[in-house]
Amino acid sequence: MFSNKGQNKRSELRAAVRACRRSFLTVGMFSLFINALMLVPALYMLQVYDRVITSNNAYTLLMLSLLTGALLLVMGGLEWVRARILIRVATRLDMSLNARLFTAVFNLGLRRPAETTVQPLHDLTHLRQFLTSTGPLAFFDVPWMPIYVLMLFLFHPIFGWIAAGGALLLLALTLINEISTQKDLTAANLVFVAANNDANSHLRNAEVLEALGMLKAIRTRWLTRHTKALALQALASDRSSALSTTSKSLRVILQSSVLGVGALLVIERAITPGVMIAASILMGRALAPIDILTNSWKGFVSARAAYQRLNELLHGVPRRPDTMALPPPRGDVLVEGLVAVPPGANTPVIRGVGFRLNAGELLGIIGPSASGKSTLVRTILGLWPPHAGKVRLDGVDISTWNREKLGPYLGYLPQDVELFNGTISENVARFGAVDAAKVVAAARQAGVHEMILQLPQGYDTPIGVSGYGLSGGQRQRIALARALYGDPVLVVLDEPSSNVDAEGEDALLRAIESLKVRRKTTVLLITHRPSIVAGMDKILVLNEGRIQLMGPRELVLTKLNRLASKPQSISPVAQQVSSA
Repeated sequence: MFSNKGQNKRSELRAAVRACRRSFLTVGMFSLFINALMLVPALYMLQVYDRVITSNNAYTLLMLSLLTGALLLVMGGLEWVRARILIRVATRLDMSLNARLFTAVFNLGLRRPAETTVQPLHDLTHLRQFLTSTGPLAFFDVPWMPIYVLMLFLFHPIFGWIAAGGALLLLALTLINEISTQKDLTAANLVFVAANNDANSHLRNAEVLEALGMLKAIRTRWLTRHTKALALQALASDRSSALSTTSKSLRVILQSSVLGVGALLVIERAITPGVMIAASILMGRALAPIDILTNSWKGFVSARAAYQRLNELLHGVPRRPDTMALPPPRGDVLVEGLVAVPPGANTPVIRGVGFRLNAGELLGIIGPSASGKSTLVRTILGLWPPHAGKVRLDGVDISTWNREKLGPYLGYLPQDVELFNGTISENVARFGAVDAAKVVAAARQAGVHEMILQLPQGYDTPIGVSGYGLSGGQRQRIALARALYGDPVLVVLDEPSSNVDAEGEDALLRAIESLKVRRKTTVLLITHRPSIVAGMDKILVLNEGRIQLMGPRELVLTKLNRLASKPQSISPVAQQVSSA
């Protein structure tokens, strides 16, 4: 039904469609009987005009009408069942792909954050909706057209040639529709997708747009793309509408031609009036599938484009391989010759970094802006794949761990905090089964328990998308509780004190001390505050993607202060520590 151009032989999408082939065969079998029963109205009219009217036999009319009514009821039931089968095929296709597709969209967001979009989920919905429309049914009905044409040849050769010629002409119009509209419709769909993605991105930052008076400029930018898409779609729709109208008009003309030619043949006594009426009915039925194809071609082109985009996504973002379950990690971290390139970039940000941390050690990472600190910790967590080198957790390459199994043993507080639509307890529990004791313990450790209790519904207080309704400091401290939830053996904190006040910083220091003393948790912490660095075991100074200094806290701070006292050799990091 859809084009296979550019698809891999092992396409997951094609495999999902092939898994439904029995259902498609069943639909084809139903279509056989339905199209056979479509002959009933023509045969009924043939008998009425040639037998009932000539014989004036009301009993024959009654029996013919009852039989015809029964057969048409059977046909209606078969059409209903056929439609329900396609609905279930569409649902089955969605259910077999939705989890895989969601994961693929998620993984694409990790690889290329700038391309993050939920459009593939919309594409799957569009594909499912198309399968439940009348368009696919026409594809099952078209193969039975030769039967109707053959019947018309049996009535009279002229009828057969009119039907065959008309069918070929309508098929030609359908092909012209495809050729003339495919490029514009495909381009319009792509521009619409890009415009909608931009709109979603802009609406997530509505406050900034309003505060800085950027709405008009952003709206103009969106309207430019949207108008371009509308123009392309209007051009394609104009052509498609013209061809659809031509097709419909041609179908009516052909049916009328059959009546006219049939009347002439009746006058010449070559056929009976019943044959004339039956031929007109068969002509309409023979050409109906092509007419439906022409009218639904726009939906077919859109569904095909969605199919191709889904296929490309699933092929470009393969499944994560299943890995053997490993023992729970202890927290030993080994970084070997790490070179890291952020997604979408070409230049390495981390260049040849290597170090070792034993379980329970606390490492403070400092350095000037754009020195690669966040890139380093994201690569250590396995969020971004290394360009070269290895990151090992307990001697195992971090990329080979099963993420769902490893996740509970990791804690991560990113620089840009994101909370999700749900309650506070669900956010802290990472949207797994909420263990109330663990949630409260994590909140206490993050120093946010009392603050949560003061909210209207406590831990059951709903949080809007992205933590809407909470202050920046509240979001950061709840996110810290989420990072500490359970029993993490490796915790990464990226600027955890950027939005907190003095009380929040004290709570952070107590949480770090608790991780060190009670849990023996390995901690990597990015910060610019000397008060927080003072609690670390080791300090790593990063500058331009390379390790400038690393070692015990006191030794590194002494060296930095020494550098700061020499203006001729002062570095940005040393200047930062000195000024602090």
